[in-house]
Parts: sequence; C-alpha cells; structure tokens
Amino acid sequence: MASPQTNGDLWLKDLTKTFGDFAAVDHIDLHIPQGSFFALLGPSGCGKTTTLRMIAGLEEPTSGKVLIGDLDITYAKAYDRPVNTVFQNYALFPHMDIFENIAFGLRRRNVSDLDKKVKDVLELIQLSHLARRKPAQLSGGQQQRVALARAIVNQPAVLLLDEPLGALDLKLRREMQVELKRIQMEVGLTFIHVTHDQEEAMSMADTIAVMNNGVVEQLGAPLDLYERPATQFVASFLGQTNTLQGTVVGPDGDFTVVDTACGRLRLPRTELTGSVALGVRPEKIEFAQTAVSGVPDGANVVEGVVTDASFIGVSTQYIVRLRNEQEIAVFEQNLLFGRRALVGDQVTLFWDPRHSFALAAQ
Repeated sequence: MASPQTNGDLWLKDLTKTFGDFAAVDHIDLHIPQGSFFALLGPSGCGKTTTLRMIAGLEEPTSGKVLIGDLDITYAKAYDRPVNTVFQNYALFPHMDIFENIAFGLRRRNVSDLDKKVKDVLELIQLSHLARRKPAQLSGGQQQRVALARAIVNQPAVLLLDEPLGALDLKLRREMQVELKRIQMEVGLTFIHVTHDQEEAMSMADTIAVMNNGVVEQLGAPLDLYERPATQFVASFLGQTNTLQGTVVGPDGDFTVVDTACGRLRLPRTELTGSVALGVRPEKIEFAQTAVSGVPDGANVVEGVVTDASFIGVSTQYIVRLRNEQEIAVFEQNLLFGRRALVGDQVTLFWDPRHSFALAAQ
C-alpha cells in the first residue's frame, strides 16, 4: 500500500480513456511539478473530470500511465493512492461535528497526535472556534473549508479539487479563491483543480491545461494563455476576444502585416502564412479623440459605428460595427467623468500592435 507521504511530480503519460468509440481523454501527456497549483480547464464534456477520476482511481484508463514520482499508480485502488479528492457537494458527515469530520480518516488509520493534527488544520482554515458545530450549522463556504481540511489532514501527495466552488454564490466563490490559494501556498501540496470557470482557474493556478474534445489544446501560465492563445478555442474560452480575418502580407521589422477588410493591421511576428485571424482583447482597444488626432504612431486603427453601450460600473462595454459590417467589443474603463460614446456615434478605434495575436484561420 502506498504511503500517504509519497512525494514527487505527477506524470500522465499517453493517458487515454474510451467509452466504446468515443475518446473522452485522447492520449494526453502532462507533467505537474510537486507543490504546484494546476488547473484543468474546459467546457462540459471536454475530458477534464474523466482525467481527474483516473488520477483518483475512480476510473480505469484504457491505456497510458499515471505516476507520482517513480510510483506507478495507474491501476492502484483509490484507497491505496496518496491522493485525496474534494468534491463540489462537500460530502461531510451530517451527524458528526467539524472536529470529528476532519479526524475521520486519521482515526481509521490510528494516526498518532490526532488531536494536534486536527487542531493545526482547523487553525489553517480559520475555523478553530467552530470545531464542535455540525455541518448544517455552517455556511457553504465554511463547509467547503472543512471538506478541504479533511483532505489536507491526511497529507496526500496530490489533492484533487472537482469543481469545489461551483455551489457557492459569486461573492463567496471569489473569497474562497483567495482562501484556496493561501492554503495551498501554506501547506505546499500539489493541487489539481478541475473547473469550467476561466476566472477561477486564472486567479489561482500556476499552470493551466485548457482541454477540448479530450485533448490539451494549450498548456501554460495564465498570463501566457490569455495574451498569446494558440487556437481560436483557447482565445474565446479564456475571456472575450475579437478576431478579424485577413491574409498575411509579410514581415515589417518585429511585426507581421495582415491585410483585412478594415485595412492593413500589424501583429507580433508569426510563422503563420496565408489566411489568418488577427485577435485582440476588448480591453486593449481605445477610442481616439477624433479620426485625425489622439492615435499614436504605429497603432492599429479601425473605424466604425457604436451599436450598443452598456455601463457596468468598472467599465463601459461597447459594441462597434466596423465598415465590413463585423461587430467587435470594446471595454473602456470608467476613469473620468464626461461624455462617453453613444449609440450611433462614428468612432475611430486603435490599439498597440503588440496586443494583437495570430490564430490559424477557421
């Protein structure tokens, strides 16, 4: 039986799971360093939960391997793995108080210093004062912290989080994102977080694997994925993006020139040729004061008409119809009082070419 203290990086090697002719997970390879906060991100049905279940021992792979350090756990029973899982529904024992819920696994293993271990983890989740309350007497966020503590107290090599914040309201979910990251940094365990919420993944994870149709479309740090998405799926799934179809003209110093229906635009040098999609995030686009002033030298420039304006507090979100009839989104931060663009206004938009990115045309 594997020791709960087994350590090492997590490796998924050519991991595959098929159900009949359907490949839920299709030959994925992942290396997750020990002590990192890693997110599997993607829409429903992309294969992320099936991947998590194979790591947990709740689903047997069709082929491939799961290793922690040098320990091959591919076909080990769930209870023989140095892995614990925190589920969305908490799965707390309603008849036990919080202390006993956390102590449950330790008692079954006759662990020494049980009281100290439970008290230490209660202090970590900042619920020492509620140790003798029942789960029904706690809020959703407090119950989620107890579920997390119950998993952490067993000192697994890998902690799996299966959409753990999905049942919480928006405000509480954001508070728990901060708490989860704090706890992970304090305990130093490997966290693997499965979610479909891109904000959740980007706010907590060191590295994100974006999954689609059973494969990893792109792997990287949140900033890299957002600023330089490799595919149109990643660009659209990680926040909102605008894409303008065009044809590569050629290089221009550190940039590549793309001919679009809205004029010639530039983006950082790319190896792509022929038809491409030029992407730019809505918050990177600015309004020029007039069509002839306020545009920096070298900026990408397009013109259009405002068709919608929505004030949402921190920003005003516009829809602008370009001269080729395509509509794009523009987010303007609300920094100053004064006149804002109105529906029907003719506007000139610009952005730094370094904020553009190239995607293979669909």
